[in-house]
Amino acid sequence: MKHRLLIALPLAAMLALPALAQNTSSSSSQDQSQPAATQQTQSTQSASTDNSTGNATGKAPLAAPSREGFWGRINPFARKKYVQRQTEPIRDRVNELDELTSANSKQIRDTDARATQGIKLASDKANEADQHAIDAGNRANQAQQSAQQVTTRVQTVENVVSNIDQYKASNQTEIRFRPGQTILSKNAKDALDTMATSVKGQRGYIIEVQGFSSGKGQAAITTSQKMAESVVRYLVLNHEIPVYRIYLVGMGNAPLPSSDETAKSKRISGGRVEVSLLKNDLEQLSSNSAAPAAPAMTADQQQQPK
Repeated sequence: MKHRLLIALPLAAMLALPALAQNTSSSSSQDQSQPAATQQTQSTQSASTDNSTGNATGKAPLAAPSREGFWGRINPFARKKYVQRQTEPIRDRVNELDELTSANSKQIRDTDARATQGIKLASDKANEADQHAIDAGNRANQAQQSAQQVTTRVQTVENVVSNIDQYKASNQTEIRFRPGQTILSKNAKDALDTMATSVKGQRGYIIEVQGFSSGKGQAAITTSQKMAESVVRYLVLNHEIPVYRIYLVGMGNAPLPSSDETAKSKRISGGRVEVSLLKNDLEQLSSNSAAPAAPAMTADQQQQPK
C-alpha cells in the first residue's frame, strides 16, 4: 500500500504541473494584456498617421509575447481553448488577407475587362479609320482618272476648235454632162449615191459643187450653174443632205488648173461638175465622245455642235 502511495503522489504532481503552468501563463498573459493592448493601440495610431507601414491590412504586425509561459514556446499539455486563444489573432489576420486578396482579384478582373474593352474599341476605331482611308483613296483615284479624261477631252476639243475651219479633201467625184444638157445620167446618180452613203450620219463635213461648161460669157456661167444645181437637188431630195452643208458655184468656161505647173491651164469642152467631199476633225471628236473612256460624261456634255 505504501508503494502505491509513493507512485501515485509523483504522478499527481506531474499532472498538476501542466495545469498550474497553463494557469500561470494565462494569468501572466492577462497581466500583460493591458500594456500590450496599450502598445498595440499606440502602434495602430502611429500606423494610421504614417502611411509607410509595409503590411496590406494597414494594421500593426502581431507582436510576439514577451513571456512564453512555464513551458516556453511549446506547451505539450495545452488545452483547446488555450490554442484557440493563441491562434485567434492569426486567424483574423488570415481572414483579412483573404478578403483583401479577393477584393484585389476582383479589381484586377475589372481592370482587365475595361482594358480589353478599351483595346477592342480602339481596334474597331482603327479599322474604321483604315476603311475610310481606303475609300478616300479609291475616290481620289477615281477623281484623278476623271480629271485625266476631262483633260484629254479638253485638249481634243481645243484641237478641233483650232482646226474647225480647216477642211481636208476626202473624196472627189466628177459628173459628166452632154453638151446642152443638165439632166443627170444613171452613172452620175450612182456616183452621187456612193458619195452620199459615205457621209450618212456623219458631221463635220461640207460638199463643194463646182460646175464647168463650154461656151463663152454669161451663157456658159448660167449653164454650169444649172448643172451644179441639178447635182445639189439630187443630193438634197434623195439623200436628205442638209442644204447648209453644200456650197455651189457656177464656174462657166473657167480654165482648169493643169497638173503641170509649167503648162498653161486648159479650157474644157462640154459640161462637167466636180463634187468634192471635205471634212474637218469634228467627226473625230464625235467618235471620241461615244467611246467608253469617259462614262461619267453626261448627255449634254457629249453633244457636239454641228
